[in-house]
Amino acid sequence: MWHVLLSFSGLVALIQMIFLPFFPESPPYLLLQKKDKAGCLKAMKQLWGEGNYQTEFDDLMKEKAITKGTKIMNVLEVLRERSVYPQLCTMLLILLSLQLCGLSAVDLRESIIPYVSLGVSISELISIIFCSSIIDRFGRRMLLCGGYLLMALILVLLEVSLLLSDQFLWLRYCSVILIFLFIIAYGIGP
Repeated sequence: MWHVLLSFSGLVALIQMIFLPFFPESPPYLLLQKKDKAGCLKAMKQLWGEGNYQTEFDDLMKEKAITKGTKIMNVLEVLRERSVYPQLCTMLLILLSLQLCGLSAVDLRESIIPYVSLGVSISELISIIFCSSIIDRFGRRMLLCGGYLLMALILVLLEVSLLLSDQFLWLRYCSVILIFLFIIAYGIGP
């Protein structure tokens, strides 16, 4: 009955996806990325209620002035930057530690489970690289909504493949691929 337990994460994602459109974008994102001063002030009032937020707005304007000359780097430029090596090494160690946790995946042969575990780590790495390269272009809200939609679709397909896996043995491998896709969708969005 683990597929029922797995569906609870889909329920939580659905609830978040329903309520997410009612929340405003973050004020720093609106001001610094979108250059929308009026939208920034409106988001501050929605998030914090009525009041004077001139001090916070001035702080954001100072941050905007400080970051005006800085260049937004892509993934390859970040990988070449020596100052981020400690953080990259930490992230890499966390990803590699997943290899030690094992993965009992959808009733597969024992000889395939190490490859599934490796696939999970590769899926997480792909989602990290992909998300970091597109988050500035699309913004967090779109990635969250898109991620939740993909996760919901994948969970439905996963449920169907698990229900039919006794009749069609090849669906077990489809289930593993769907788990990889679910991890990628989760990493890109939520």
